[in-house]
Amino acid sequence: MRLALQEAEKGGAVGEIPVGAVIVAQNRVIARAHNLTEQLTDVTAHAEILSITSAQHYLGSKVLQDCTLYVTLEPCVMCAGAIFWSQVSRVVIGASDSKRGFSVFSKDIIHKRTQIVEGVLADECSQLLKDFFVKLRK
Repeated sequence: MRLALQEAEKGGAVGEIPVGAVIVAQNRVIARAHNLTEQLTDVTAHAEILSITSAQHYLGSKVLQDCTLYVTLEPCVMCAGAIFWSQVSRVVIGASDSKRGFSVFSKDIIHKRTQIVEGVLADECSQLLKDFFVKLRK
């Protein structure tokens, strides 16, 4: 999760909402990303989507079984769909998102075989987002 936080900080430093994602397979980081929605003018350029695409290219497979996705903010419904279709085995979430996170709608959006771990470094992940939005509003 610390690496995902580093990615989030990179995004925040260039004006992106600071969300970071890292995918690990066999104890090795195979993908990392931060939000790029502003830079790419693309609402789908979330950290989760970008890291999933990168991991799929790295592995040469659309299926990410036996992979863990670490993400600093609970994924939205769009990202939950990508997690579902890519069959990520485990998702480790930092901060929850009570407004747009997938669990607001239904935890059934995530594949039934995907293990969800919530609240890892939640305070640090939340604080990064809070600090970003305080700065943005000034």
